[in-house]
Amino acid sequence: MFVYPKKYDVIVVGAGHAGIEAGLAAARMSCQTLLLSANLDTIGQMSCNPAIGGLAKGHLAREIDALGGEMGKATDMTGLQFRMLNTKNGPAVWAPRAQCDKKAYQFRMKWICEREPNLDVKQGQVATILHKDRQAFGVQTSLGAQYMGTTVVITTGTFLRGLMHIGSSQQPGGRAGEPAAMNLSDSLKELGLELSRLKTGTPPRLLRRSIDFSKTEPQPGDEPVPYFSYWKDDLFHVEHSASKPASRSSLGEYPPGSILEKLKGQMPCYITYTTQATAALIRANLDKSPMYSGIIEGTGPRYCPSIEDKIVKFPEKERHQIFLEPEGIATDEIYVNGFSTCLPFEVQVSLVRTIVGCENAEIMRPAYAVEYDFAFPTQLDSSLEAKACRNLFLAGQINGTSGYEEAGAQGLMAGINTARRVQGREPIALRRDQAYAGVLVDDLITKGTTEPYRMFTSRAEYRLLLRQDNADLRLAELGHQIGLLPSRNYQKVVAKQEMIGKEIERLESTRIGSLTLAQMLRRPETRYCDLPSKNENLAPELIQQIEISLKYSGYIDRQEVEAEKFRNMEGKRIPVWIDYDSIRSLRTEAREKLSRIRPTTLGQASRISGVSPADIGLLMVWMKRGPRTESNQGPDAVDATA
Repeated sequence: MFVYPKKYDVIVVGAGHAGIEAGLAAARMSCQTLLLSANLDTIGQMSCNPAIGGLAKGHLAREIDALGGEMGKATDMTGLQFRMLNTKNGPAVWAPRAQCDKKAYQFRMKWICEREPNLDVKQGQVATILHKDRQAFGVQTSLGAQYMGTTVVITTGTFLRGLMHIGSSQQPGGRAGEPAAMNLSDSLKELGLELSRLKTGTPPRLLRRSIDFSKTEPQPGDEPVPYFSYWKDDLFHVEHSASKPASRSSLGEYPPGSILEKLKGQMPCYITYTTQATAALIRANLDKSPMYSGIIEGTGPRYCPSIEDKIVKFPEKERHQIFLEPEGIATDEIYVNGFSTCLPFEVQVSLVRTIVGCENAEIMRPAYAVEYDFAFPTQLDSSLEAKACRNLFLAGQINGTSGYEEAGAQGLMAGINTARRVQGREPIALRRDQAYAGVLVDDLITKGTTEPYRMFTSRAEYRLLLRQDNADLRLAELGHQIGLLPSRNYQKVVAKQEMIGKEIERLESTRIGSLTLAQMLRRPETRYCDLPSKNENLAPELIQQIEISLKYSGYIDRQEVEAEKFRNMEGKRIPVWIDYDSIRSLRTEAREKLSRIRPTTLGQASRISGVSPADIGLLMVWMKRGPRTESNQGPDAVDATA
């Protein structure tokens, strides 16, 4: 047995979106970190859609950036089209989305990881978690090599006992062309973690020159470009030294070295539709779909359904919208967004040719579905540490989520908390009123999931406070405090806050006739540029913050009051001595779920499905009475709490 001679503070298993953010966060917080990937050539690979952001997902990506993560910067450097979605609605639901160059994103992330001080990147497939007395202390690879570490983060994506389906054909693998991790699930079960199966899918990729784009509707990007990263000065070319960021004066129209600079603009995507022939062909071949024949056991994503699901569940629809999206500037592969399937290859060939504009389309890569193991996330605490094993953290799709952004946010928080564990500091848990990442983790650990979890703005109670445009104002201070966000970036946020505050104060105090400038700006039809007195030197992002703050001040103030009540509940920690079995007046369902999940605060307990306000009231009474001794735990004492 070979034991690697270096002991690490943090070992990250898997180098997808969660693993990258976890590894970089721990290393940037001065921990000796190991990032292990089964294949170094696929670090940061976009397994499905080559895009970052979208509804609520864009919020997560910007929060990762505000805290000091890497996803936003990589997106801005490798995006080939950028759009701001939902702008016809209020600012709470605006969302940036970027179509990326798939390989450029992957190569940039690999380059960033390879050059990060304190981060070792190595190839190896982990088969076993080394542990003793319910505490992880390292991992062992399929080659028998052991790596020792103080903490371990598991970010295996879809690779745990992954099984790919194309019709009746089955092949082990977590992604097309890559083997599954077949042994690690047993190691997790041995530690006491309960696993189950989920399923996800991907559409076919088509050859660009075989598509008739004249029959489709072009979808251009937005100008000015709605970038993801707040730290434009940090963007630099892949070939530059990591210590030599580009200055703002050299950025020009597009960041130097970026895909947009190479293109001198943005690439269009295209909108097209299925036809009645599509629906007829699917109905005629449903028995060949492993989803409908019962071969696939895992639950699929509710909010990203396959084309089979769309046809079956929405029979009244004559057509379904499809997006044709380029996978990069140096490839002719086209991603068929909205056309995920696991029908046999021969059916896929005919099926694709029923799409408008794709009558002669050639499939370069067939669509497939993949089943994989995941761990029920209620087995984790708010730091993403497994309750069954100290120093073992889980992040990404292993926790039942879907999407790169959900994975990246979890990876970032797991990396932060492993570093803090090594440093002997308390873990960080973002609140639901603080970040979408807080909503994400809280939903997972309190409510759990039995299907791939996807973030939506509707999941956030305080979404007017948690806008994508103010993630830096919400989280940069925390990112700086924990050691992820450089001082130069944090000082920009401090200056930004000061400028916003001063301008709002000026607008509130300056009168034109009987009205203040602030009162004028609160009118729906009035923009900052329409004011008779304005600061011509303010940047567009500052003007946006000022307009939103004043126009929505009533709603924002109301949510702040609600958030303060929420924080009061979150501040009431449940003592470790609480024994739910001894609180006999608790309903059986509440007792079982509280005992299993072990919430840390009353707020968290109140969000557990099956726990009623009466149960919370009873728990509060029990907490006030303090620890019980054997002499005062008789039936009368228990009844007195009812």
